[in-house]
Amino acid sequence: MAEPGSDLESALALIADVPDFPEPGILFKDITPLLADHAALRAVVGALAAVGRDDDGRPVVDKVLGMESRGFILGAPVALELGVGFVPVRKAGKLPRATYAVSYALEYGEATLEVHRDAVRPGDRVLVVDDVLATGGTARATMDLVEKCGAEVHAVAVLMELGFLPGRRAVGDDVALTTLLTV
Repeated sequence: MAEPGSDLESALALIADVPDFPEPGILFKDITPLLADHAALRAVVGALAAVGRDDDGRPVVDKVLGMESRGFILGAPVALELGVGFVPVRKAGKLPRATYAVSYALEYGEATLEVHRDAVRPGDRVLVVDDVLATGGTARATMDLVEKCGAEVHAVAVLMELGFLPGRRAVGDDVALTTLLTV
């Protein structure tokens, strides 16, 4: 959570509420004003990257995984900040080489995520980064993909958690979860 008066708190204050989007009764949290502000984006990337460091500031992860598509926006600069590689986790059929796939339930159907089989090596420690943790299906599926690769999820770091949804439960207690903002 952001310290009062900090750069991170100022950054999080840029998240705009958009009522009745994408349908009536929904209060959408728009992160694009935060992304458009250099100082705000730097503060968020720094805070997310801190999850992949030890107490002395050294990286403790080998890769950062970001989920399609806003996880790409945050995950790639987090990987750069940590000095490690970035791995995109894509929707089914978007990656050109051999993949591992995990399907998971949505409110009205099913979705599948994929990662290249050689993108994460056995024994790698991975930081999973996304913009929002809601029901946790995407995060859990990504964690399962990491395990299929023989790697270990060091932590999950998200910009925002929708605390009224069960995302935290889906991630589980065995992996550290960091959220910069809970709504």
